[in-house]
Amino acid sequence: MPELSRFYGIIIRMYFMDHNPPHFHAEYQGFRAEYNIKTLDLIVGKLPHRAHALVLEWASEHKKELLDNWEKAAIPEPLSPIEPLN
Repeated sequence: MPELSRFYGIIIRMYFMDHNPPHFHAEYQGFRAEYNIKTLDLIVGKLPHRAHALVLEWASEHKKELLDNWEKAAIPEPLSPIEPLN
């Protein structure tokens, strides 16, 4: 599963040819969660509160890039890295 970004110990990934709705995976210290790209709702899993808040902040800043990568993953073609949260 390609890594799209990494910040504050959080790893953001996306699978090739994954199921709908468009989503990404976040991992942090053994916790895992999936987030809907369009709504930023938590689909499944759990992250600690602070990590969850950081993921939402990052994803809201990079929603278009996440959707572009989702479209690439569906083909599949190589995904583009996304800047980490600063």
